[in-house]
Amino acid sequence: MPFTAFHLGPGATFKVIGGDRFSFMVFGGSQVLMDIEPGARMIIGSPMLHGPSHSIAGAVLIGMVAALIGKPISEFALQLLRVPNIGITWTASASGAFIGTFSHIFLDALTHSDMSPWSPLAGSNELLGLISLASLRIICLVLGVIGGLLVLIRYKSRHDA
Repeated sequence: MPFTAFHLGPGATFKVIGGDRFSFMVFGGSQVLMDIEPGARMIIGSPMLHGPSHSIAGAVLIGMVAALIGKPISEFALQLLRVPNIGITWTASASGAFIGTFSHIFLDALTHSDMSPWSPLAGSNELLGLISLASLRIICLVLGVIGGLLVLIRYKSRHDA
C-alpha cells in the first residue's frame, strides 16, 4: 500500500540526529512524492507498482523536487498550524528530501519484489528478503517511538531553560 506511515519512523530518528539541519516535514513530503507512481499504478491496475520512481535515479530526481518545494510548503503549513518554528533552511530541506527518498528506496527494496533500485544499471534487487515485512515494520515503529520521544525531550529541554 502506498503512503505507508512506517517510513516516518526512521525520519523521527533522523530528526534527532540532524536537529535543525534536517526537516521532518520535508522528509514526510518526500515519502508521499515517492509513492505517487505506485499509487497511480494501483489505480490503473498495473501488475508492477514500483517503477522508475523507486530507483536511485528516481530518488535523486524526486529528492530535488522535494527539496525545492518542501521548504516553502512546509513553512506555510507550519504557519497555518501555528506551530512555532525558526524556519527551515535550504540545508534542512535538502537533507530531509534526500534522506527521505533514499531511505524510502532502501526500505521498499527490502520487501517489494517488483523493485529494481539500481535500474537502469542493473535489474536485480539484492536487498529483497533480507528482513521480513513484520520485522521491518517493528523496527520502523520502534525508531519512530524512540525518535519521537527524544525529539520531545530535546524540545522540552530547550524551552525549559
